[in-house]
Amino acid sequence: MKLTVQEIGRMVNGKVIGDGSRQICGVAGLEEAGAQDLSFLKDVRQLDLLNHSQAGAILVPPPVAKASPSNGKVMIVVDHPFAALSVILKQIEKEKRSLPEGIHPTAIVHPTAVLGAGVSIGAYTIIEAEARIGAGSRLYAQCYVGKASQLGPECLLYPQVVIREDVSLGARCIVHSGTVLGADGYGYLPIEGRHQKIPQVGKVVIEDDVEIGANCTIDRATLGTTRIGSGTKIDNLVQVAHNVQIGPNCLIIAQAGIAGSSRLGKGVTLAGQVGVSDHIKIGDGAVVGPQGGVTSDVPAGQIYWGSPAQPHLQEKRQRVMLRKLPELLGKNTRKDKPS
Repeated sequence: MKLTVQEIGRMVNGKVIGDGSRQICGVAGLEEAGAQDLSFLKDVRQLDLLNHSQAGAILVPPPVAKASPSNGKVMIVVDHPFAALSVILKQIEKEKRSLPEGIHPTAIVHPTAVLGAGVSIGAYTIIEAEARIGAGSRLYAQCYVGKASQLGPECLLYPQVVIREDVSLGARCIVHSGTVLGADGYGYLPIEGRHQKIPQVGKVVIEDDVEIGANCTIDRATLGTTRIGSGTKIDNLVQVAHNVQIGPNCLIIAQAGIAGSSRLGKGVTLAGQVGVSDHIKIGDGAVVGPQGGVTSDVPAGQIYWGSPAQPHLQEKRQRVMLRKLPELLGKNTRKDKPS
């Protein structure tokens, strides 16, 4: 990246204070940034960091520009500095990443598969019969798209993504390396002392603008559909079991696991390592804190912590009391009588 401060200001619709001709070649945090780096500052509580930063230019909100003394710093004033920074990061990402172009000669595309305009397929990727790849989608090397599966327009699959049969992705979905969509759900019947597999013949539907991290598994339904709602973002190492329904705009953080047939409303957040039992309902806007174990329904808008998960204020009180137990037990223990 080589941009002047003035060019960056135009890209983010910001007001430049200071030398607009200064050249910027990178992005860094306030403390690490050098004379050719762009950085950002969110609020006036970080003014001390701004004053000591060596950054070539700093994205700041209007209150910071107003509060900061004239100290020679080059600033770009924007309403939302981090959102403005993301515009620049997208530019850097385009320059750094090499996307597949065209159809690689080693790719295997079944004659009945349908590729939209501008589709790119990387080396050794396989597209099975009756699959449909939407216009402008890009698949890196060694991906697999199963029979009758569909990708909407402008999807991006990183290397070694597996999409099994009868899986549907909407528009602009991103799936990171090692993720498997449409593996069999975990279903067995105990018969005569053995675990007999229940065939898993349902589907997976991923709606528009969903991003799924690396090494995730989203299982197909036994019957019907496992569904991920539009705008939902799933972190790395997440397990979504068969027939789970996740609403729009949810955040599912690393190592969370959601058991079969559970339902999450819109805007739900599951923090890291949350476990959700089967057939649970979590209401719109609810939040479950890190390592929460959800064994009963969570009402809409509530914050739950702990294992088993409960309302966070109740969990806090119990934790405080638990820490006091040694002291309380010490006071109530009878001392031995002298012999």
